Amino acid sequence: MNQINVGLIGFGIIGTGVVKILQKKAEFIEKKLGFKVSLKTICDLDVETDRGVSTEGIKLTKEVNDIFNDDAIHIVIELMGGYEPARTFILKALEKGKDVVTANKALLAVHGEELFKKAYELDRSIGFEASTGGCIPILRSLRESFTVNSYDYVLGIVNGTCNYILSQMSEKGASFNDALKKAQELGFAEADPTFDLEGVDSAHKASILTTMGYQKFISFESIYKEGIKGITVNDIKYAKELGYNIKLIAFIKEINGRMDVRVHPAMLDENSEIANVSGVLNAVQVEGDMIGFSLMVGEGAGSLPTASAVLGDVLEIAGDYINRKNNEEKCFATPPLGTLAKNIDKGEILPIEEIITEYYLLFQVIDKPNVLSQLTGTLGRNDISISRVVQKERAEGEYVPLIILTHESVEKNVQNAIAEIKKEGYCDGVSLIRVIN
Repeated sequence: MNQINVGLIGFGIIGTGVVKILQKKAEFIEKKLGFKVSLKTICDLDVETDRGVSTEGIKLTKEVNDIFNDDAIHIVIELMGGYEPARTFILKALEKGKDVVTANKALLAVHGEELFKKAYELDRSIGFEASTGGCIPILRSLRESFTVNSYDYVLGIVNGTCNYILSQMSEKGASFNDALKKAQELGFAEADPTFDLEGVDSAHKASILTTMGYQKFISFESIYKEGIKGITVNDIKYAKELGYNIKLIAFIKEINGRMDVRVHPAMLDENSEIANVSGVLNAVQVEGDMIGFSLMVGEGAGSLPTASAVLGDVLEIAGDYINRKNNEEKCFATPPLGTLAKNIDKGEILPIEEIITEYYLLFQVIDKPNVLSQLTGTLGRNDISISRVVQKERAEGEYVPLIILTHESVEKNVQNAIAEIKKEGYCDGVSLIRVIN
């Protein structure tokens, strides 16, 4: 066997990138690996539209069974996205004896346990590097290079759209709406960016990172998700004055057997490397007991970066076929998740009410005597210790911005204190941003 045949389901932006790279790098791949990787069939509902790449010699079809029933196809790439029929297609490909490569983060976050366990039962593999961080090899590192490590935490900026918007607000002084509009004009944001802006996309990736880093399947629905729509130019400005940058982060940490997994805006020390990752770049930072601190930065989206990660998985699986062509029993030296799927347990999520972190609180308060003592008194009664108080000049109206930074506090106590303060009549609004040091 000197050729591996691939079937592609989904001929969109990433699928087009896969075709483009395979055509441009065909000789490079063959020389590097010693065998050919051939795209045999492409399945899509639309096979007529010109994607700007040649499809000569490739079968184009609207019938997915043309891929499943072709014994000459060894690997199926799923790039259609969504839950269904992607889930059904991957299961069928596995049952037909084919390995699968996917970039479908949403599917893996919700149905990953089922899919990986089925792949294990059938002695197949699922490659999914492109699902998290684009071309950043974070999953491969967790699976292979870092596999002996236990992690203190995983911290990621894993959504380029939100990172671009926050960077524009920070560096250009743009409003949220203007930054979003520019992101859409440049193709960094979807026409409907809801999943990005509300933290859902980042939570999909957090789920995958949790399984890879901590060997636990968790319920995607139980992950706390908070987006960036509430972040204002003033929040960005005040954060800078305090020595922080605001980023949308995915945070993962195991605490007494439970998983603290959450997505929300956070204030990060402006002197830290990850706080200075700007634009559409993604970054993932880990602290391992053997490796210490590690930070990876790169393109988190886009046709060619994502397609590059997809093909990295394809070539790894293809190499396994070639190396074992005389062995009827196919096995993998390193399991797709870094741990045998049968040995990965369900993880329990730490409720957001129980997390302990530092907080930035911005209160719009009436400028009159005793307000500060009332406010700090309420915080104190709720066991919230204050590290810093900053009163800004009044801009308009009767309210004055009052910033309070807390020491580590319990989320439930902070939320209870805010609810009490709102009822006390001297506060017109509150902003809360968690601080991660």
